[in-house]
Amino acid sequence: MGTLTPDARARWEHLCRTLEGHNYRYYVLDDPDITDGKYDLLWRELAALETAHAELCSPDSPTQRVGAKPSSGFAEVAHSHPMLSLANALDEAEMRAFDRRVSERLGHESVEYVAEPKLDGLAVSLRYEQGRLIQAATRGDGHRGEDITANIRTISSVPLRLRGDDIPATLVVRGEVYMPLAGFQTLNAAQQARGEKPFANPRNAAAGSLRQLDPKISAERPLTVCFYGVGALSAEKDIQQHSELLAQLQAWGLRVSPEYAVLQGVDACLQYFRVMAARRAGLGYDIDGVVYKLNQLQEQALLGAVSRAPRWAIAHKFPAEEALTRVSAIEIQVGRTGALTPVARLMPVTVGGVTVTNATLHNAEEISRKDVRVGDTVVVRRAGDVIPEVVRVLMEQRPADTHAFEFPSICPVCASAVTRVEGEVVARCSGGLYCPAQRVQAIRHFASRRAMDVEGLGEKRVEQLVQQGLVHKVSDLYGLSLESLVKLERMGDKSAENLLLALEQSKHTSFACFLFALGIRDVGEATARALASHFGTLERLQGADEEALQAVADVGPVVAKQIVLFFSQAHNREVVSALLAAGVVWPDEHPVDEEFPLAGKNFVITGSLSSLSRQQAKERLQALGARVSGSVSSKTDYLVCGEKAGSKHTKAEALSIPILDESAFLTFLQNI
Repeated sequence: MGTLTPDARARWEHLCRTLEGHNYRYYVLDDPDITDGKYDLLWRELAALETAHAELCSPDSPTQRVGAKPSSGFAEVAHSHPMLSLANALDEAEMRAFDRRVSERLGHESVEYVAEPKLDGLAVSLRYEQGRLIQAATRGDGHRGEDITANIRTISSVPLRLRGDDIPATLVVRGEVYMPLAGFQTLNAAQQARGEKPFANPRNAAAGSLRQLDPKISAERPLTVCFYGVGALSAEKDIQQHSELLAQLQAWGLRVSPEYAVLQGVDACLQYFRVMAARRAGLGYDIDGVVYKLNQLQEQALLGAVSRAPRWAIAHKFPAEEALTRVSAIEIQVGRTGALTPVARLMPVTVGGVTVTNATLHNAEEISRKDVRVGDTVVVRRAGDVIPEVVRVLMEQRPADTHAFEFPSICPVCASAVTRVEGEVVARCSGGLYCPAQRVQAIRHFASRRAMDVEGLGEKRVEQLVQQGLVHKVSDLYGLSLESLVKLERMGDKSAENLLLALEQSKHTSFACFLFALGIRDVGEATARALASHFGTLERLQGADEEALQAVADVGPVVAKQIVLFFSQAHNREVVSALLAAGVVWPDEHPVDEEFPLAGKNFVITGSLSSLSRQQAKERLQALGARVSGSVSSKTDYLVCGEKAGSKHTKAEALSIPILDESAFLTFLQNI
């Protein structure tokens, strides 16, 4: 190794900038200004400099896209902002209905959208700090994904450093990793030449390539990426439109779809959809529809989101491909939340390039409506090009000896009663604390922060405990020993001791948290608090009938029925008794009555408070007997307003509801 001279460092910096610039022109702008041979010479010179001077080699050097060692697994990453899914429009009528809802909520006759092809790949989230790529993760469940940083770094169209002078301190950008068709065909040819199984389609190939434990394998795969939005941005720039945001992402070196367009009104959107459908086969990559987003960011914020999807965007899907096959069996699957889903087992058939052997039948009503039976010949399609479903039965080909399917009244896994709330189509197993199919979900919920708050008991650890047979029901958590825990993979003495300590500490809880932790159907945090306050003790609650339960605020006939059913089942009572025997305790509540100064009063909190958090404000009000809800209505007694209050303030004014700013709210509390 030679001495690093200033000239050598300067040359290294120049080569890094030059190669990054060429990567930007090639992968982002699709406008290369250098031959591949010239690029290779510059890259080799840079690599030689780094070999001679190891201190020059940095993680974001163009030579380091394949520098990480193979991983033994993917770590879990919590998304700072949820990665929401999109609602779907499957035809023109649904798209027009979406546009009508948006127009009515905004009070506009015509809305401006940004449209772009919906890539058929794998959603990812990348985090840049001070312009450097720090972390990359898959979507996962929208809240937590897998750390794929080492593999993302191998994709040439992903900048390791952002470009420009106005780089934000923090940028979380969302995009789609996919495999172009030409690369997919080349990859499959190589797979077959090695005697290996070819990939079914480009999406599977992209997902499999991105989840390789060895980044060198990912680097060999022809992956690329398009970015379509942000999760977090600390920049001071005044960006008002989604189209401006896309242009800024591209200026920072992040590739966006060259097909995106700004469109005025739903008719322009539908025309764009027809054009993209006609061009679909010649794009060179798979798309399964078009995504429309409101262009004005302020309007996006005004519409907000429901639990899993924004109200300001929608995916307009292309018609799904269909095929014929025969139903060989109908089975019932019990999901992690207890939902019973009938599944048709099919004779293998290829649909949209994928071999399909199973298809969802959704629910009991769907089976009855379509009259699907074992032995039937059916039309199968991949709904939204992803989930196979049975479309219809070819009655003329039905065998004479078929029988109508009978939906079970007891859970096929644990034999608990199957319930279905009036007005709902989903049937559910009622044995949440007991059913093996629901174990991981029930235990994870039980241990969650707002329930029993067991530190260190995440989903992967829960799955490990269940798979090893150490925990069958939530009460088994309190029987874990140091000896049994240290035998688990990646569980040392200290980690085991910390988990046992957290479990011991969790035994001291509140009645409301305990009720919420039990996972009773339709009993959320607010309802659990209302029940705890009203009944005061577990004994009084267990002895309450449906009529007595409905005397509690927010408890209607459906919730009351679920509570009575839960405590009527012997296996649930056994688990509760086991938890109490293990030492779970809480102070008895004093039932809420009219002596509480805010009993019966309804509050809504909006905006940012400076002297206390909204959660603290909520707890202060609930301690005084008040109910705190998330939306303003005619039943709201007070609106507590912090900074940036938004539409709730406007609605409260329209309804003449008293509004308390932070100062007035604190004075209000002091005077009670």
